[in-house]
Amino acid sequence: MAVRSRYLRTSGVHAVIEPDPWHANAFVLSIDNAEQSHVNLAEPQEVFYEYLRRIANAIDLVKPAGEPIRALHLGAGALTLARYIQATRPGSVQHAVELERELLDFVLDQLPLPDGTDLSTHVGDARDELAALPGGLTFDVVILDIFSGPDAPAHLACTDFYREAAAVLAPGGILAVNVGDEPGFTLVTSQTKALQEAMPHVAAYGTSMLFSRRYPGNIILLGTASPFPGGWADALVAAGPHPATVMTGVELDELTS
Repeated sequence: MAVRSRYLRTSGVHAVIEPDPWHANAFVLSIDNAEQSHVNLAEPQEVFYEYLRRIANAIDLVKPAGEPIRALHLGAGALTLARYIQATRPGSVQHAVELERELLDFVLDQLPLPDGTDLSTHVGDARDELAALPGGLTFDVVILDIFSGPDAPAHLACTDFYREAAAVLAPGGILAVNVGDEPGFTLVTSQTKALQEAMPHVAAYGTSMLFSRRYPGNIILLGTASPFPGGWADALVAAGPHPATVMTGVELDELTS
């Protein structure tokens, strides 16, 4: 497939999908010249980007391997994790919310979903579309992948929104928030505190060196209504990419103090 481009009217930038020169059947989605997602159409269970792999690791622990789940993606991108869930948990029911209608159409046209994928798409603001979901609908995992730096939308980067997202979690469900930040981790700190106010159990998961706060990168925040199962943090660290760190409790409080 040659390079393809689509103009996104809401943000006024272009999305581009181009072949990965190093991997057959793999493609990279870039938005406004910044790489955003990587998809391997032949092996959707392979997740190339580090932060998405870590979210996939958390998804793996939600229920026993291969068991279908219900997933909500707030921020669709190239639907990398939706593809992963379908590949590893056939029969899963998924919903994806994306602000840019052209991006959804572009991705679904250029990078078709695996056969059998049960995915409902919603176009609009993540908070608005979350509120508009049918009553009684719950999810085993809610994935928020919208923040791309310190200038996060204020109505999404707040405790009230996290409470609203947590309200649609099924018992034992996980809210996973990708927080990309600059050195100093101002956004990571504020969002950890916001999530701690919204949910009783919070963990931060990422490449070990990032917790020094001296490097830019992505931290995955994980929130649950019930305590994390025994061995859960060790399983996430063992799943890689390495070296990895999971912080909870007092350690996490020290990170954000």
